[in-house]
Amino acid sequence: MSQPLANHKPFVPATESPAEFTLKAIITGAVFGVLFGAATVYLSLKAGLSVSASIPIAVLAISLGRRFLNTTILENNIIQTTGSAGESIASGVVFTMPGFLFLTNGSGADFFNYWTILTLAILGGLIGTLMMIPLRRSLIVQEHGTLPYPEGTACASVLIAGEKGGDFAKTAYQGLGAALLYALLQKVLHVIAEVPVWATKQANRYFPSAQVAGEITPEYLGVGYIIGFRISAVLVGGGILAWLGLIPLLASLVPGDTIALQLQKLGYLTNLQTAGGPGGWNPATHTFTDTAAAVYRAYIRQIGAGAVTAGGFMTLIKTIPTIVSSFKQSFSRSSLSAIEKEDELSGNSRIPRTEQDLSVRIVVIGSIVLTALMVVLPQIPGDSIITKLLIAILVIVFGFFFVTVASRIVGLIGSSSSPVSGMTIATIMGTSLVFIGFGLTGKVYEPAVLVVGSMICVAAANAGGTSQDLKTGYLVGATPKYQQMALFIGVIVSSLVVGATVKILDTPTPDLLAQGITHAIGSDKFPAPQGTLMATLIKGLLSFNLDWQFVLVGAFIAFVFELVGVSALAFAVGLYLPLSTTLPIFAGGLVKSIVDWNAKRKGTVEEDADLGKGNLFATGLVAGGALAGVMVALLSVNESIYNGLASLTLEPVLAGALGESGYELLGAIAFAGLATILWRVAESRH
Repeated sequence: MSQPLANHKPFVPATESPAEFTLKAIITGAVFGVLFGAATVYLSLKAGLSVSASIPIAVLAISLGRRFLNTTILENNIIQTTGSAGESIASGVVFTMPGFLFLTNGSGADFFNYWTILTLAILGGLIGTLMMIPLRRSLIVQEHGTLPYPEGTACASVLIAGEKGGDFAKTAYQGLGAALLYALLQKVLHVIAEVPVWATKQANRYFPSAQVAGEITPEYLGVGYIIGFRISAVLVGGGILAWLGLIPLLASLVPGDTIALQLQKLGYLTNLQTAGGPGGWNPATHTFTDTAAAVYRAYIRQIGAGAVTAGGFMTLIKTIPTIVSSFKQSFSRSSLSAIEKEDELSGNSRIPRTEQDLSVRIVVIGSIVLTALMVVLPQIPGDSIITKLLIAILVIVFGFFFVTVASRIVGLIGSSSSPVSGMTIATIMGTSLVFIGFGLTGKVYEPAVLVVGSMICVAAANAGGTSQDLKTGYLVGATPKYQQMALFIGVIVSSLVVGATVKILDTPTPDLLAQGITHAIGSDKFPAPQGTLMATLIKGLLSFNLDWQFVLVGAFIAFVFELVGVSALAFAVGLYLPLSTTLPIFAGGLVKSIVDWNAKRKGTVEEDADLGKGNLFATGLVAGGALAGVMVALLSVNESIYNGLASLTLEPVLAGALGESGYELLGAIAFAGLATILWRVAESRH
């Protein structure tokens, strides 16, 4: 029987049994899961990024628990455990399932509905939690000294400090309030411009169609501060190469008619005689209103997709030694016979409260039930029972492997750095090869491949989050089986809302409908970079319908940056996304670098930056800005409310008084003011 390490003493001893798995803890955690799940959907669709929700939920749990709910530290742990599932589920869903919209000739659009998203999210989430149960003892207990699980350890520090009287929540709430006020001025009253732009004209002799823009939102500023200068600089570097390098080059070399033909091939234009599409094609003059936007859609997104694919693969290749050793160690230490032996003992008092897991029989029976559901549920695509059974087997096999891999990798490098996208790409390629081997090729099988990739992405993301939660529980002295039960509840509740949020955000506003756009996801409003990439990869593998020349250019750009020691995946995401997304993120990273430089100069470097005032305020900015964006999007679905909100705008008055350039300058000044507030808060940490 595995025993906890002798030198480990949880904050709450195993001999004590304070209130833990209570109704108020579960309900509060579920509410946080819903809120942060919706915010993650919004942020991931816009920027292709997500931020760990565990620490902010732990901070908020302390605040609410101490003041209103009279909760114990173990109840607060259940709150953050239940709530953290929302962020994991949302990330897995948004990174893959929008790909249904981009498969060949709309072959997957019918699967992009609420019930399919809900089904895949729940199944993937349950697999991620279920298969982590037998791994807890080997990864969390036996390797306590070698796998730090940074987010899990930070959450435990928050909960323990809160129990001792630490006041973390105030700063996070200040950030939340600042973000909501800023969002009201920007998204409702339009006092602050949403996307200030500087651009050169196509007729410019020296630098045609260059463009610098910034979607100056509080959530992007907060994300940049949290991820830091290095990653944000690499992200914006990709955007600079695209919008100030490749786009001006292509705009000066490629005729307008050729760009329009490429847009027609990709489905953005009906034909060359019809006006509209990205960039505003004018068939009479054979020119675009915005050539930069046209080139971006015609070429840069495919180059970016190739770069992201290559970056994901290189990230995965670098972690192969860790993957192999992780799988071997976890499998050998979690053999079925050893688990069954411990399971028999867990029914009596010989196993302490802090070592009681759910039964291994639940893992076995649950896997069988999930396999059966995948075969019989109509939401799973397949032209026969055999095809559906093949999908189910691939999901279970890849799920077991990548759950094991993800759970160990996040123990070393944290959830934010886990190569989940690389694992998903590997899954999609492996699934495609299996399908090709069985002769299942063509667009009819594209949705089936994406289903496998989607569930594995959700499972791997949730497994990483689950292992962090179990680490937190191990440190504070939680009961593992109660955490595992809370995670199951969090997966189901969060999936209910994540699916709804995705569909609501996909609803086009009247402005988009006027442009002939029927899905907001995939438009400039919600680019959904990873989902587009997954669809592009599947189409290329199964239908041989890919512009390989652009994809290969992107792949070799990523390869060059990996050679010179730059994170190819981060650079590739920046290359794919609009510069308007990565530039404000870089602004947040720049603030972080100034704060760190000043602290180092003064010799006041923080021991735990995750719990510093700057990070907590930035977390509030992310949560407040993203939640405001979700609320405005939800309200905009109703046309009368949308028109009512539009009537509140002050943009025409301000633009008329200041001029368009002056109005955009006012927005830039407001964003600089918010960045200054973030800097001042971060500097006041001592």
